[in-house]
Order: sequence, then C-alpha cells, then structure tokens
Amino acid sequence: RRKSLMAEPTLPIYLKFAEVKYRVAVKGTPREILSGISGSASPGEVLAMMGPSGSGKTTLLSMLGGRATAADGCISYNDEPFGKSLKRRIGFVTQDDVLFTHLTVKETLTYAALLRLPRTMTREQKKERAMDIIYELGLERCQDTMIGGSFVRGVSGGERKRVCIGNEIIINPSLLFLDEPTSGLDSTTALRIVQLLHDIAETGKTVITTIHQPSSRLFHKFDKLILLGRGSLLYFGKTAEAMPYFSSIGCNPLIAMNPAEFLLDLANGNTNDVSVPSELDDKVHMENQNLQDTNSKINLRPSAQDVHEVKT
Repeated sequence: RRKSLMAEPTLPIYLKFAEVKYRVAVKGTPREILSGISGSASPGEVLAMMGPSGSGKTTLLSMLGGRATAADGCISYNDEPFGKSLKRRIGFVTQDDVLFTHLTVKETLTYAALLRLPRTMTREQKKERAMDIIYELGLERCQDTMIGGSFVRGVSGGERKRVCIGNEIIINPSLLFLDEPTSGLDSTTALRIVQLLHDIAETGKTVITTIHQPSSRLFHKFDKLILLGRGSLLYFGKTAEAMPYFSSIGCNPLIAMNPAEFLLDLANGNTNDVSVPSELDDKVHMENQNLQDTNSKINLRPSAQDVHEVKT
C-alpha cells in the first residue's frame, strides 16, 4: 500500500494581508493596479480570487506568493513577514505550464523530486516520493506518456495540470498558490481539479487560487471568495454569503443565472439583467463614461485632415 502524501504533517500557515497596493509606471506616470486589498486565508481552506481580466488577480497572487513586492500594505504569514525560510514552504503553479515536452509524466516528477527535495533524503526515497505523487493524483495510467506540446502528442489538459500541481506538492508546501488552474478545461475536469485542491487543503495546507469563470457547481466548492474589479476589492468573505450580501445592498439578478456570472457582471460594471440601486447604477455609468473618455484620449487617432497634411 502506498503512503499518502496528503497525510504528511505540515506547518500550518495563516496568511493575512491588509491595505495591499501595487503601482506600475506607465510612460512616467504611476498607475495603480491594486488599491487597498485586504483579506486572509487559513489552513484547511480554499480561497478563490475572482474578477474580470485585468482586475489584478494574478498581481495579487504574485504578491502573496512573494514573487512581487507591494507598494503599500502589510502581508504576514503567521504574523511574520516574508522570509527565506518561508520560500521553501510555498508552492506556486503558474498559468502557463512550464514542462518539458519530450519527458514522460514519471520522468518529470522524478526529476522534480531529485532536484527539489532535501539532501537528507536518499535518491531511492526521492524516487519513491515521485511515485507516491503519481498515484495520489491518479496519474498512474499515463505515467509513461510524454507530456507533449504543439508538435508532439501527449497527455490531456487535465492530466497536464495535475502534473503541474504534482511538481509543487512534491515538496509538501504549507501554502499552495495556483493561477487559473481550470482555464482551458471542460467543467467536469475543472471540477476534478478543484476537488483535488480541497483534498490538499484538508490536510492543513492553505490553498489560494485565481479562477476565471467557474461553473455554478465549481463556484460553490470554494470556502472563501475575493471579488476584484479594476483593482478594487468588491467582496471578501464566505462564498456562500456572497449572493445574500449583494442582495442586501439591492443588487439582484433579474434572470436565473450562475452566481459567478452575476458577480463578474457586477465587477465589470455590466448592469444588464441585473437590478441595482439607482445611485449605484448612475455611478457605474459615470465611471464607464470616464473610462471611455480616458481611453479615447490615450488612443487618439489622427483625423483625415492630419493624415492628408502628413502625406503632402
């Protein structure tokens, strides 16, 4: 019988972040990507970050994972700042799979084990651990199949994503970050990936993931939710309480719809099929108008007369 890696003891890490801001310089002028985001994640929980494209999900995930530095705000891990010792306790699954096309699943995870596990373990123990991961993630059927890529036939999308997760959980991290692990997968495969994240969290690990547009089944699987819109925090709390909260401030879907779609529409400022209080609706329209004005100033096209003058 194989040893379950999920059952291995791990140091529980409570993650807290308050008033986190991030800025970038665009043509010399600072532009705020995140404006004062606060929240927390505890061991045993799966926290989902949701929002439209460009809302700052990946930026926030990178900052929490220690891959980017906040302009302002406080991020603490068990009330301690980010340090070198913590780096070894973090697993980070990027959106783009960084895997070698011509290696098999077994070779990929074996090399990861040999390179990333401590020197106190023997070579045989490391190889054994790679096999434990393969059985843990249900990859035994495709262990001798090449990863594949654009020109080489290989494993399926769901299997590929599980190999990426396996690459990170092989070090038994306390914190696991994932950037859109379900993008490009069908709803059933996506559900299996999220169920896997729950199994990982149940062993005392803290799991934080960004999610693009989940199905309603998938949406209800998350314990906590952060909803971002244009770099601002719109909601942080239990996923089950998100809809009652928006209903309490007068935002309701006019037709039966996936709660994730409803929340993304709100975050996008799209108020079709949604009843919102009149003062909020006016504010949304004003902001959309200001955004259009700003974009039109940035993307000023030369008039026909200007073009004519340049030609002559």
